[in-house]
Amino acid sequence: MEESTGRPTKKKVVVVGGGLVGALNACFFAKRGFNVEVFETREDIRQAKVVKGRSINLALSHRGRQALKQVGMEDKIVSQGIPMNSRMIHSPSGKQSAIPYGKKGQFILSVDRANLNKELLTEAETYPNTKLNFDHKLQDWSAETGQMTFARPDGSEKQINADLIVGCDGAFSAIRKQFLRRSRFNYSQTYIPHGYMELTMPPINGEFAMKPNYLHIWPRNTFMMIALPNLDKTFTCTLFMPFDEFEKITTGDEVIDFFQTYFPDAIPLIGVDALKEDYFRLPGQAMVSIKCSPYHIGDKCVIMGDAAHAVVPFYGQGMNAGFEDCIVFGEVLDQLNEDFSAVLPEYSRVRVPDDHAIADLAMYNYIEMRAHVNSKWFIFRKHVDNLLHVLMPKTIIPLYTMVTFTRTRYHEAVDRWHWQEKVINRGLLFSATGAVLGGSYLLIKNPPDISKLIIPAEKMRDRLVVLWTH
Repeated sequence: MEESTGRPTKKKVVVVGGGLVGALNACFFAKRGFNVEVFETREDIRQAKVVKGRSINLALSHRGRQALKQVGMEDKIVSQGIPMNSRMIHSPSGKQSAIPYGKKGQFILSVDRANLNKELLTEAETYPNTKLNFDHKLQDWSAETGQMTFARPDGSEKQINADLIVGCDGAFSAIRKQFLRRSRFNYSQTYIPHGYMELTMPPINGEFAMKPNYLHIWPRNTFMMIALPNLDKTFTCTLFMPFDEFEKITTGDEVIDFFQTYFPDAIPLIGVDALKEDYFRLPGQAMVSIKCSPYHIGDKCVIMGDAAHAVVPFYGQGMNAGFEDCIVFGEVLDQLNEDFSAVLPEYSRVRVPDDHAIADLAMYNYIEMRAHVNSKWFIFRKHVDNLLHVLMPKTIIPLYTMVTFTRTRYHEAVDRWHWQEKVINRGLLFSATGAVLGGSYLLIKNPPDISKLIIPAEKMRDRLVVLWTH
């Protein structure tokens, strides 16, 4: 761990929320020499027998790794993750086909949420200028004075004054409630009509039941299941489906019939009895997308992570975007000499467009994951994009690569993606037109038997693929 900078400032930063982004922020601020206190409503998860909260596995990628690197945590966390080089698509027939995420050597990491949170809290505690407070619920706070009041389990209260309040208390943020009382604060909340349910695929003979270095996907157009590997050789399977579909299944036999129809290869891997039991353990859980702006009030309060931009999990960027918030805020602190009155509005100006962009991309990617990956045209376009990226690495960069393997600003990645789509689609159109015109010229010179000209659409597409990949 790097030492604190030892700067003369002794400003008090209070981080509300001890989750992933809150714990990482504590490290960032402590490293800069601020006095940091973290207040978390829940008990210390490192001592808890059961960790409450979401348990969807996390996919750690470049943005998140860069944030961890800045506090000396990257190597440790990477060593506790499992690399996933490709999507592994499972068809209803049981056929499997891989679609790489990027170039050779590029991968995302399956990491355990609870373990990552514990490691970050432990790291934050190593700084002598950091104090962690658990079982403290925010009661009230003032954006003008920075005074805060927290309720303790014994009924007593703790008051504290902060020079900067950093709200990292999740999608249902208590800090953000005061933002909603302010004029010119924009806020939108959208629940998608799909929920999620987690199932566990145990090891078989002490080994992974499926190939471990993949994010396994069973795309079924209007719903899907995914599976991410864990260090204990299990897979965490997550079924994403419309709530009304979840509600149609009311008995164990109906669960098995449903899986037999749509995920037959998963039944022997999860187990019939386990499926019947786990399906009814919890109902389908909701997923919410939240956008707001600005991210600050005056010079004393800023929100980050899910408190500012909760996103649905389908691009694997929720945690990564939250971690990148820490980097961006640090960059703005450097640019403006830690003057909070200038830093906070500049952070909102810079960060809001990017977080809104990844929220939209996450919504889009659900359609891609559950439906588009079944399309031969989608797979063909992936090959075209990757080929052009190899030939023109600075001109054509696949959207997924920009989002997952670089720190290209999210909104700039979207803009570039739209431009590339126009260019590539026009190129494909011109190539197809050229092929047709060339064929027409040959037909005029050498008219063939008309019956032999009838070519199934699928074969025509295959020929177009060959044309572009050779």
